Amino acid sequence: MTDAREILVVDDSELIREVVKIGLPAPAWRVLTAESGAEALGVAAKAQPHAILLDVVMPELDGPATFERLQATPATCNIPVVFLTGRAEQSDRELLCAMGAAGVIAKPFDPAGLAERLSATLGWQL
Repeated sequence: MTDAREILVVDDSELIREVVKIGLPAPAWRVLTAESGAEALGVAAKAQPHAILLDVVMPELDGPATFERLQATPATCNIPVVFLTGRAEQSDRELLCAMGAAGVIAKPFDPAGLAERLSATLGWQL
């Protein structure tokens, strides 16, 4: 991978956003962050990241509602979204993927394996 992959991490937990930054280190990765679904919509439209890691449970605008808005917006509808969730049951995963998500990563996750796991989920080479 010659150019950095730009990832938008959307999570209301500052700790999760920081753990993702540790798991996706520069220079191979450039991590943008948003602490809410509403903030994510603006950041995604402006930055056009390669992918979005999106928390499922957030106050006000949750992950699925944010995903629906991203999909309904021409500027962001083609950005792949991988959900981050503490709800790792198969039925939850299937529902999120049926919405059109590129994949699901369960929390807690190992930051040391995040780059490989995200790349595999999105079909990217490290």
